[in-house]
Amino acid sequence: MRSDRTKKGIERAPHRSLFRAMGYTDEELERPIIGVVNSKNEIIPGHIHLQQIVDAVKAGIRMAGGTPMEFPAIGVCDGIAMGHEGMKYSLVTRELIADSIECVATAHAFDGLVMIPNCDKIVPGMLMAAGRLDLPTVVVSGGPMLAGRHGDKRISLTDMFEAVGSVAVGKMDEEELAAMEAVACPSCGSCSGMFTANSMNCMTEVLGMGLPGNGTVPAVFSARIALAKHAGMAVMEMVEKGITARQIMSGKAFENALAADMALGCSTNTMLHLPAIAKEAGITIDLKKINEISERTPNLLKLAPAGNNFIEDLDAAGGIQAMLAELDKLGLVHTDLPTVTGKTVAENIARAKNRNPQVLRTAENPYSKTGGIAVLFGNLAPSGCVVKRSAVAPEMMKHSGPARVFEGEDAAFAAIQAGKIVSGDVVVIRYEGPRGGPGMREMLAVTASLAGQGLGKEVALITDGRFSGATRGASIGHCSPEAAVGGPIALVREGDRISIDIDAYSITLEVSEEELARRRAAWTAPEPKVTKGYLARYAKLVTSADSGAVLSV
Repeated sequence: MRSDRTKKGIERAPHRSLFRAMGYTDEELERPIIGVVNSKNEIIPGHIHLQQIVDAVKAGIRMAGGTPMEFPAIGVCDGIAMGHEGMKYSLVTRELIADSIECVATAHAFDGLVMIPNCDKIVPGMLMAAGRLDLPTVVVSGGPMLAGRHGDKRISLTDMFEAVGSVAVGKMDEEELAAMEAVACPSCGSCSGMFTANSMNCMTEVLGMGLPGNGTVPAVFSARIALAKHAGMAVMEMVEKGITARQIMSGKAFENALAADMALGCSTNTMLHLPAIAKEAGITIDLKKINEISERTPNLLKLAPAGNNFIEDLDAAGGIQAMLAELDKLGLVHTDLPTVTGKTVAENIARAKNRNPQVLRTAENPYSKTGGIAVLFGNLAPSGCVVKRSAVAPEMMKHSGPARVFEGEDAAFAAIQAGKIVSGDVVVIRYEGPRGGPGMREMLAVTASLAGQGLGKEVALITDGRFSGATRGASIGHCSPEAAVGGPIALVREGDRISIDIDAYSITLEVSEEELARRRAAWTAPEPKVTKGYLARYAKLVTSADSGAVLSV
């Protein structure tokens, strides 16, 4: 066993004395030692309950003959960090999480790992660590929040951000806003729509790194506790059989994840995280290949913010396994791949059943024949930019309008709230990329304000930053190269015409190459916004969004 290097032989007597200081017995030390990564904290709704999940995982490990040893991981709540300086510290935690798990797992020579995340950057950070360490590893999330209810309408966090925009233009009063606030997030768990956290928990299940149900079983269901116990038992089987993370996270597994991403209509943030996770597993994802997969993969779900259903509805309809079974009808899934269940994808989906075709459309009756995400290319984004196609109104799939240029999110939000953005505009927010932000802030407040003012079907938004999974509308992010390194988005001027054709995967700044060359010659790099601390170090090392915004070393 790998852990023998910390506990076997005469020369490890000092090490064993330290284990004894913590109360471990000879019997416990003779068993495989499993690191249990606990990201429980009291600042993230999706993590407040994770100690219960952790305890269930540890029970499963013990039942299967292992010794669990728990250690922590940090996390940031994107919703609470949204709209202020705190959002710069969200994406950057992904690398901190991966690095800290690497440190602890390697220093203590664990035989296997069970990782317990739930929200946003915590899930991909842990999967990155899994790929890097290549140990027997199972990921089990804390599960999604239930949808809220306001009057006869089910609502989520998206509705709260959009309500702020409605109040700004007099479409809603503050009394109704307060009433919504009290019911929008009714339970613990990752926010209830197909936002980034749930997108990544579903991707975990599709990759084979989570048990069936990982992406959809609600946080408050007893089935989530049972799932956690099974996760603890599953990692012990992996240790016994020598199955490691990289054996599961293969190139074909990532192709499955991308196909599922298109069918589910996931957050555009998956286009940052899947390439970053793949890189740690020794695999490269080409953004142009994503469009090839999107072209042949139908969109089968419209969960909030794209529609009126929620993750709990997908769970009741059969969950991720039923969705994979629908895609398998079209030959879009590699079914011979291993998973943490000890079974193949084919074996896992064999009993899956679509119990509600109104929620989970069948392969024969999709919402659209193409996938939920598109990567656009053109002279404004030579290395690509990303849009959640499934959440764009039909009338905005093709749009051309004048650029309204803002040097950061705050200025754009102020202009929108003041009613200075009008129908037909193309809002351009720059210097919010991985390096320029730094940290690539999500801009849910901006997009939700537009939607709340009734402009969601009339205004496009382009940024080198990124959007929340809760964003809807023609919101195009990850524009690469970013402005801070002199990308074309830095050269856009007020009033320039920008043309977007989502189904043609194109985005064009209608300015001549000669004029762009003149502007490029006159451009100078801005001074760094942050000059000390972690963000300053991050800005010096981070790469472009098209490569997953990973660190260069």
